[in-house]
Amino acid sequence: MASAKHFFDDPTTAVLSALRGVTLLNPSLLFDEKNKIIYRHPSSVASPQNVSVICGGGSGHEPGFSAFVGQGALTACVAGTIFASPSAQQVRACLSQCLPAETEGVVVVVTNYTGDVLNFGMGIEKARAMGKKVEMVVVADDVGVGRAKGGKVGRRGLSGTALVVKICGALAEAGASVGDCAKVGRLVVDNLVSVGASLSRVHVPGRSLQEAQDEVERLGPGLVEIGMGIHNEPGCEKVKTDLPGLVKIMLAQLLDPNDKDRAYVKIEKGADTVLLINNFGGTSNLELSGVVTEIVSQLDRDYGLHPRRVIFGTFFGSLNGPGFIISVLKLADTGLGSGKSILELLDAPAEATGWAASVKPETWEKRYGQVDATDEEEKSDTRTSNLKVDPSVLKSSLKSGLNKLISCEAEVTRYDSIVGDGDCGVGLKRGAEGINQYLEEVDIPTDALLFLTKIAGIVEATMDGTSGALYAIFLNALAANIRKQDSANTTDLTPLMWAHALGESLKDLGVYTPAQPGDRTLMDALVPFVETLKSTGSTKQAAEAAKRGAESTKGMKPSLGRSVYVGGKGHNEVPDPGAYGLSQFLTGLADAL
Repeated sequence: MASAKHFFDDPTTAVLSALRGVTLLNPSLLFDEKNKIIYRHPSSVASPQNVSVICGGGSGHEPGFSAFVGQGALTACVAGTIFASPSAQQVRACLSQCLPAETEGVVVVVTNYTGDVLNFGMGIEKARAMGKKVEMVVVADDVGVGRAKGGKVGRRGLSGTALVVKICGALAEAGASVGDCAKVGRLVVDNLVSVGASLSRVHVPGRSLQEAQDEVERLGPGLVEIGMGIHNEPGCEKVKTDLPGLVKIMLAQLLDPNDKDRAYVKIEKGADTVLLINNFGGTSNLELSGVVTEIVSQLDRDYGLHPRRVIFGTFFGSLNGPGFIISVLKLADTGLGSGKSILELLDAPAEATGWAASVKPETWEKRYGQVDATDEEEKSDTRTSNLKVDPSVLKSSLKSGLNKLISCEAEVTRYDSIVGDGDCGVGLKRGAEGINQYLEEVDIPTDALLFLTKIAGIVEATMDGTSGALYAIFLNALAANIRKQDSANTTDLTPLMWAHALGESLKDLGVYTPAQPGDRTLMDALVPFVETLKSTGSTKQAAEAAKRGAESTKGMKPSLGRSVYVGGKGHNEVPDPGAYGLSQFLTGLADAL
């Protein structure tokens, strides 16, 4: 087990102190402590109109990615607590308060973990609803999780994220468009493979010492775990072998074209590649240097590969984990001409302490002026529209649906206690009560866009968990798609216009979740509602379709969500709690129309 002794016993203190330390190593950076954001000082940005690149995720992966903020790399980074994604509110604060106002657009680099994708996605959709140009690049480079096991969730994001961040940051610094930056980022992801191995899981500050003892029994003496994730996730296999044998297995997972479960990228003999060897955080430099020698030797001998660059160090760690990750990037043509090839972008200077190059002397000598602290309240730049709704109809129908949802909270909670963690009913009730309070206390605007934006904000503030993120993404996407139908003339929002916007919003939601009808999720109610409304224009028929969809989940084997991990036969006894709760709301809504 990695050492259970720490200099910081309180994880919150450890995270805040580490982030504050980043600004002491590079004086051109600022720290928003409330939102745990590291971002560039405005006067250090020579070309504020250039694309901004941001990244983020849970803490514990240092230097990734707070120490990648700086000229030629990231514009800002949003940090969560240890091994937990930052909230959507933190992401929104970063997008609205910590980037140059003149920026052409934003590229958001996210590792493929559910919490990161959903919370960053919620912030992105909020920004898009306000008219901002934002693209997301999801990094999924892990081959330790093969196609069969990964399923719809797909591969995890590992240390290859450092290469994506560096390349996107250099391209943005060169003045490329937001579209080109995102396209090249995705090109890198498509040609990237990584796999990790560790002698033990890590011990998180503040956790019990018993965990350290349990880990000794879990892995066993003399064993190494291949495919271990960066959050203590178990690997794909445990083996007893020496270093040459370990490297042989790892390289086969990365490069063997006959492994149909893991052959994600075809890398042929003689291909131009970049090799990244990443320290989990607890491997000594002496041993890691020996690992580099073994990897390069086997690449040459067994695969005929001679990497154009070999990059070594700690880029995307896992606290003090005694392990390492191998990443291989196949160099592909960006199509952007001289100075903008993947290799040139990797070689471009970066003033970020997390990358290999050190900070320039000129930066240390420069004196930076004071900057006002970020606003406590997030600034709102919601635009108005000429799309009108009847406030009285909205209020009566919504209250009917919300009250029906609140009344069934106990039933939803009971269902979720059988197949999940028991919090679905409470979460839905909290969101419904928040909207109800707004409907009672405020005069509802006739502007459909203003109303939807407010409702989306209430859902974001009152509902947490996966369902809260899904609803918030969907509602923000709905606001964006309603806005696309705006015109110069005042127009009543018709059922057909609602149906079109709902259909487009379903497509937008699909970017952030693979869930479809048949997976036993709220989509089993939402999709039939939207599709029936589009085809019939009848809210009552659509609500009936949603009810049938929710009822069909009884006996349906779960493919996504916490029910997958809970196991047992509870799914045969009750419908999906999220789908059931949504169907109850839609039924109440339709009853009042």
